Amino acid sequence: MGILRPAGEFDRSYEYDQAIFRRPWQIYLAIIVIATLYAIPFWGTPLIISTVNRICYTLIAVQGLNILTGYTGQISLGQAAFMLVGGFASALLSINLGLPIFLSLPVAALIAGGVGLIFGLPSLRVKGFYLAMATLAAQFILPWLSRQPFLEAYLGGTEGFIKVPVTVIFGIDFGELSSFVLISITVVLITTVLTINISRTRLGRALVAVRDNDLAAELLGVNLFSYKLQAFFLAASFAGIAGALRAHSERGVGVELGYDITDSVLFLGMLVIGGLGTNLGPYFGAIFVIVLDLLARSLGVELAAFFPDQAAQLQSSFRPIMFGLILVLFLIFEPRGLAHRWSLFKASWRLRPFSR
Repeated sequence: MGILRPAGEFDRSYEYDQAIFRRPWQIYLAIIVIATLYAIPFWGTPLIISTVNRICYTLIAVQGLNILTGYTGQISLGQAAFMLVGGFASALLSINLGLPIFLSLPVAALIAGGVGLIFGLPSLRVKGFYLAMATLAAQFILPWLSRQPFLEAYLGGTEGFIKVPVTVIFGIDFGELSSFVLISITVVLITTVLTINISRTRLGRALVAVRDNDLAAELLGVNLFSYKLQAFFLAASFAGIAGALRAHSERGVGVELGYDITDSVLFLGMLVIGGLGTNLGPYFGAIFVIVLDLLARSLGVELAAFFPDQAAQLQSSFRPIMFGLILVLFLIFEPRGLAHRWSLFKASWRLRPFSR
């Protein structure tokens, strides 16, 4: 008779429980996925490459929002404005100082993080709806400042648009999107490692304590004001990195290219759909919403062909209607997001009633 082994998969140590890769095949699968992404210039179509690049910088912005809203419980509606700050900062550093992208990105993150600290100051006194209104102010104040006379000379004049130079690293030209997407993928891998480690540190545990019960956290010695400001700084820094990536990939940055309240609400919707306070939530949310947006756009064009009298209305309004409907359905039937459903699937698989 063979040796009888217990059915399912069990955690026998803390290290095993906290491990990201619990099986060797998971490591091999991760290597295959990463290698496939880095080979995208060879097999990807222009649509796939542009979609992956968009997912990358959007994912980074949602990761920052996840630290603030998912871990700390502080609602923010100004993430797109901090992306604009990061985009302008990285563009000006590249143009005026000639900094390469691997230097302009972290400096832009620090600048955007500093701006985020300013709008995070009300978090000690207000919360919930009132804090959302305070962060919403950033979405109107920052674009308005970019159009003021004392900044027009630096931020592209009255049009508020700056043309970003071609990205060159060690003599290699990354001007084409098919090559720049490799930089975006690399930055996403770095931010993913950072966010995973933040959730496991003392900082991450303190942020979760503030989210769950700020009064109890304060009684246990957690400095609410300090940790809330750190969360705002990190969220804005990630947004600054996302904005800088978008500016360099699109070869331009400006107020008229987006970065408005619609994008901030979209980021929050991605986080809700993906799963608040989870490492996979930003991935699920960003990929799901962006792919859904592409499908809605193509479906809107098809419907416009069937109803030519309503073509303009269908093409402009079908996408937000579809996104709003999907968001409402998730809030009703899957309020904890796709990441929670994925964790339930993994748990059921590990405890499957079959010996291995």
